[in-house]
Amino acid sequence: MSKGTKVAEQPSRARKPRIRKTAPTVRERAAAAQEKAQKEKPKRLKKVFVKVPVPKVKRPHLPQNQFFNTLRKIFQPIGRVLSKLAPRYFANAWRELRQVTWPNRGETWRLTLAVFVFSVVFGALVAGVDKGLDEIFKHVVLK
Repeated sequence: MSKGTKVAEQPSRARKPRIRKTAPTVRERAAAAQEKAQKEKPKRLKKVFVKVPVPKVKRPHLPQNQFFNTLRKIFQPIGRVLSKLAPRYFANAWRELRQVTWPNRGETWRLTLAVFVFSVVFGALVAGVDKGLDEIFKHVVLK
């Protein structure tokens, strides 16, 4: 018999003893989840952007300006980095949004009411402290 099983004591009968399995512990559940995660392949995002070859177009020759050339040299590496990071950022943001469990209408009203009640109670508390400090200031300092 395995570690997590118990045999129930029964009077002498011709039947087989009944085997009861105990509930798995937290550690056993975590180990099982880890094994399952190792077996599954990580999900990959579908490619959103398709690279389409664009023919090079000859631009008319523009007069060279040192100021714009300097700006181009400064911002070109920044543009390259942003072009690599921006699609990854949006893909990760979309993945996170799909994991959100949004509240239903009842939960939304209940949470809205809780925020409203908290705001009123907190406002009353601040107003009471302000009134008390005002009275103390009038009697002690201005007297």
